[in-house]
Amino acid sequence: MHRPIQWLASFSSLAGCTGIGLLILLLIGCVQNSADDTPAPAPQVEVITVATQTIEDEPEFIGQTEAFRPVEIRSQVSGIIKEVYFVEGRNVKKGDKLYLIDPVPFNAIYLSSKAKVAQAQARLNQAKQDLARVRPLLAKQAVSKKNVDDAEAEVLAAKAALEAAQNDLVKAKFDLDNTLITAPVDGRIGRSHFYEGRLISAQTTLLATIDQLDPMYVNVSVPESYLLRRRRELAEHKIERPDIFKLRGVMTFSDGSVYPEEGVLDFADVAIRPETGTLQGRFKFPNPEGRESPGQSYFYPGQFVRIRLKGYIRTNAVLVPQRAVQQGPTGSFVYVIDKGGRAELRPVQVSAWHGKEWLIEKGLQAGERVVVEGFHRILPGIEVNAVQHQKTQSLSNDLTEKVSEHK
Repeated sequence: MHRPIQWLASFSSLAGCTGIGLLILLLIGCVQNSADDTPAPAPQVEVITVATQTIEDEPEFIGQTEAFRPVEIRSQVSGIIKEVYFVEGRNVKKGDKLYLIDPVPFNAIYLSSKAKVAQAQARLNQAKQDLARVRPLLAKQAVSKKNVDDAEAEVLAAKAALEAAQNDLVKAKFDLDNTLITAPVDGRIGRSHFYEGRLISAQTTLLATIDQLDPMYVNVSVPESYLLRRRRELAEHKIERPDIFKLRGVMTFSDGSVYPEEGVLDFADVAIRPETGTLQGRFKFPNPEGRESPGQSYFYPGQFVRIRLKGYIRTNAVLVPQRAVQQGPTGSFVYVIDKGGRAELRPVQVSAWHGKEWLIEKGLQAGERVVVEGFHRILPGIEVNAVQHQKTQSLSNDLTEKVSEHK
């Protein structure tokens, strides 16, 4: 009698537990269904609004330095070097003695030429006196006409002989004076190619070179493609510039140091070099330290440097941060947020760096919004929550503010 009652009680208890479980499952299902029906919030991205501005357009070219006046020292006479007066690699002044060619043979030729001039002068004087004597005698028929003609011809011959002797004397004096070779300009002289006792040939033998180092030249090669693009931009009024020979250059050495003085474009070649497709330009830089002793200046001829061209101004330029520009299979692109708040993938054409920003040639207009943060949250065509990007202050500014607060 007790067992059936106990079994019924157990069944009732089991049934009650099952009902409660079913009720809980139903409630969970309802909650999940309601959660699935709630749309996900739009991803948030940070954007900037594109604005045009006027900026300096400063292209950079590779250049090579060159002495302002590389002067070659050559002898005007052939002979034996007797003395070398200068110290190699030092500064010299105009008129300083450099070389002495043995002057003995040239002095002998000079003295001989001088004597020949005196001899020719005496002959001319004698011829004039003879002519003066025979002319009156012709009127008295004491001499023939031929005697007078002979006397006149002798005077002319004596004059010609005197002129020839005088020319030989000038040449002999020139050769004698040029046995002493002096510096034609101020500058720094290099190594001597010949020393005492060497026989040198007139005009063909290079003895040494003097480089004028103040000012200095820097030659740059400008590609033809750049010249054509620049001409097109000037015609379209995208670029403004002063007179071409007022353009300035900033020089950077191979170690990254910037030369403190600016140069000025003073020459542009008239023809493009066919072997390189470039136009040669030349900047002139002041180099006052080049007049000082060696070691005071590190601006030498033959250095490879970078020249940043100053003077061009680009109007209505569009700049965007570097991180906003992405690279895809077909080139550069940015994400633009349209008026409906949807992300659009926009191909752009970039041309050059400008600080920490890209210069955009094509693809963007003023007033458009470009994504700069949150790229991983978006895809083309989805709706986003675009907020204006706030530029963060640098750490140095934060530290400055904290120091001010403590004060």
